[in-house]
Amino acid sequence: MARIGYARVSTLEQEMALQLDALRAAGCERIFEDRASGAKTDRPGLAQALAFVREGDVLVTWKLDRLARSLPHLIETVNQLEKSGAGLRSLTEAIDTTTPGGRLIFHVFGALAQFERDLFRERTCAGLSAAAARGRRGGRKPVVTAEKLIRAKALIAKGLTVREAASRLKIGKTALYDALIPKTTIPKEAKTKVHGVSKVTYRK
Repeated sequence: MARIGYARVSTLEQEMALQLDALRAAGCERIFEDRASGAKTDRPGLAQALAFVREGDVLVTWKLDRLARSLPHLIETVNQLEKSGAGLRSLTEAIDTTTPGGRLIFHVFGALAQFERDLFRERTCAGLSAAAARGRRGGRKPVVTAEKLIRAKALIAKGLTVREAASRLKIGKTALYDALIPKTTIPKEAKTKVHGVSKVTYRK
């Protein structure tokens, strides 16, 4: 069984010696390092460490927050180690997933992460339902507002084409078509095609 160390500091100015000394004292044969902020997803050192570990190895870190940027990321990392047949040990928190107690703790972590996701989903659905009850709908605001639609109809009634009206109002031609067609019965004779593209004009 080999012990593989992983150390991380957030900036070039931070000192990594404390972590390295602790990892060497824990018997780590090889240590991978990263200099990146906790929120940064690109960590080449961690990727190399996870690729290096073999079945029966233990990835050792000074603290859990040195290893993962969030609880879901921590659980994902532990699951990846388990698939490789490896374990995780955190020196500061005294957690070791190769022991029954350490595995139990991570099962609790996993349950808490799932609870957090379910709670977030429940709050989102409740917020959307409350907004719908107040007459609001979720999602992006329509490009063609009610005011612009009225102005577009007025311009078209004066003889402008849909394309020209859309250009005047600084909205997309397709968006204006979509807003007009479901709400208006377009006379067949008012439809013309120019270069294969349908144009709609409204008679006074």
